[in-house]
Amino acid sequence: MPAHKDKGYKGLGMEGRIATWYAKNTSKDSAEFRSLADRFANETPGGSRILDVASGPGYLSIELAKRGRYEVIGLDISKTFVELAAENARQESVSVDFRVGNAAAMPFSEDAFDLIVCRAAFKNFSQPIAAMNEMHRVLKTGGRAIILDLRKDASTRDIDAYIKNADRGWLNSFIIRVAFRCLLIPRAYSREQFREMASSSRFGECAVLESGIGFEIVLKK
Repeated sequence: MPAHKDKGYKGLGMEGRIATWYAKNTSKDSAEFRSLADRFANETPGGSRILDVASGPGYLSIELAKRGRYEVIGLDISKTFVELAAENARQESVSVDFRVGNAAAMPFSEDAFDLIVCRAAFKNFSQPIAAMNEMHRVLKTGGRAIILDLRKDASTRDIDAYIKNADRGWLNSFIIRVAFRCLLIPRAYSREQFREMASSSRFGECAVLESGIGFEIVLKK
């Protein structure tokens, strides 16, 4: 299927117990969330507005808010995730505005954000070009949108090493390995597909950087 075509979501519905299981497992990626937040904080001026698209349980949003210099908003289509994220923020005593919404039709005005981040979710969007166009619309001129996601050509060896290093226990590791092979890799994009989507979007182009089993896509307005 061409990268620019809309596609139906064939992954797990992230509501209820599945969302809770996902939140519990991804909480173990705290070092990665802290590292990303530190990096974005170093690159982003104080007082900026940051949008976390598909924020999930809110861990990255919360780490960004802990830096204390930003207005952070998290957007996710899952009501369960938004509820979990709000509770996680409350427990961490930080302020993040978590909202339910679709990445392809964001409930925000134009030129609203200085930085947009989207981690581990873009491959699941049913309307990827529409989502990119929405990122462009709500981004301020001079701002950046950064997509962090799995790369299509990640090898079985790469994925097995990633799961082993994650140290999730044998049962969760088995479930995650099956999810990678049966759901995630088939939906992931190649470098060429990301470039095609960016060129078809209002951004017009992107930078594609390889990082571990994933890509970092940098879009500038």
